[in-house]
Amino acid sequence: MNAPNYSIRAISETNFVTNSEKDIEEKIRPYIVACIPAYNEAQTIGNVVLSVKEYVDEVIVCDDGSNDLTYEIAEDLGATLIRHEKNQGYGASINSLFNQAIKTDADYIITIDGDGQHQALDILTLLDRIKQGDVDIVIGSRFVKGGKTEAPSWRNIGIKVISTFASKGGAKITDAQSGLRVYTREAIMSLNLAEQGMGISTEIIMKSRDKNLRIEEVPISVLYRKKTTTRSPFSQGFSVLFSTFKFLSIRKPLLSYSLPGFVSFCISLIFWIWALDIFAKTSSLVTNITLIAIGTSVIGLMLMTAGLILWVTISVVREKNPT
Repeated sequence: MNAPNYSIRAISETNFVTNSEKDIEEKIRPYIVACIPAYNEAQTIGNVVLSVKEYVDEVIVCDDGSNDLTYEIAEDLGATLIRHEKNQGYGASINSLFNQAIKTDADYIITIDGDGQHQALDILTLLDRIKQGDVDIVIGSRFVKGGKTEAPSWRNIGIKVISTFASKGGAKITDAQSGLRVYTREAIMSLNLAEQGMGISTEIIMKSRDKNLRIEEVPISVLYRKKTTTRSPFSQGFSVLFSTFKFLSIRKPLLSYSLPGFVSFCISLIFWIWALDIFAKTSSLVTNITLIAIGTSVIGLMLMTAGLILWVTISVVREKNPT
């Protein structure tokens, strides 16, 4: 990679090293690593690796149990390879890639999908922004001003819904499912990620906010591939929404459970008043109205109780583990 203005910094812990050791341990700074999760991407992985290599110092590919030639193609093109014997999911691949990237002593860690939907040239936009030093994570967004996407409208609507949930409690994120991102080394090391599936994209955003990491979006262009995943887009969308709600409920249990529970209980009061008014006039209960009153009462009380218990539990855990 052309980097004429980059300084050279030895990463050795001691000042007394041999010339050969110094050659091994010296790296051009900033050292930039691209991480590519891939599952059965033999048709596109070659182009992605070659195009990305122009802008980074090292390319790492995680082959997530592919049964095609994804691994062999990436290996032939000089990428560092991680291989999952079985398909474990997008989140598992991202975690493996992050762990390997940290071992390389990378300063900036880029993620880019292996299906060819992103343009490698956009990496420069993300790098230019994060090198300014006032942000920890830069997300490439197809929805901010200047961004473009070829995806159908129904797919874009789904992403925007997920992004709305992911933005609760912080600055608005327009493209929470973007796979093109750049992180500082410190940002990655501060996150403890658990999600194995596509929900890791929103998990990163929510946990970054908990760590007070600074996130910003920049415009990118996203191509649309009819087969960008082996899973149904609907099942994938519900999976991501479920994961997003899970993380949101942990961060804000009163908002996620107790508030809907309170609304449900208020609705039950309306039906109780209605049912009792009819009973006072006719000495009989209307079954449907009474059942709705009972049902909304039970649901409301259960949700309010669950939210309160979860809030107390999380508060105690956070007091014991403030970091």
